[in-house]
Amino acid sequence: MATKKKSAGGRRRWVREVTTDSTHPEKGLFTKSAAEIARELASKKVSPKGPASGMRMLTYFINRGGKGLSASRKKELERAKKLLHERIEKERKAA
Repeated sequence: MATKKKSAGGRRRWVREVTTDSTHPEKGLFTKSAAEIARELASKKVSPKGPASGMRMLTYFINRGGKGLSASRKKELERAKKLLHERIEKERKAA
């Protein structure tokens, strides 16, 4: 049988293997207000393929942060997700 590599703590951390260079959000973006996060992630500069790409980035960040995020920070990030979702829906209706 094949054996799985395990990280410290006994759990495999798949996130360490993810390497992407498709977008470049500004350093410290996820520490800003929900409105600023949503606006930046919807911009062509950060998400050239559109706001849905920004939504994936935000969801990835929240999932990666997991238990390490404070309740207030997670709430702010969830608020940014809601704003970004509204923006995506607005663009879909306009198209």
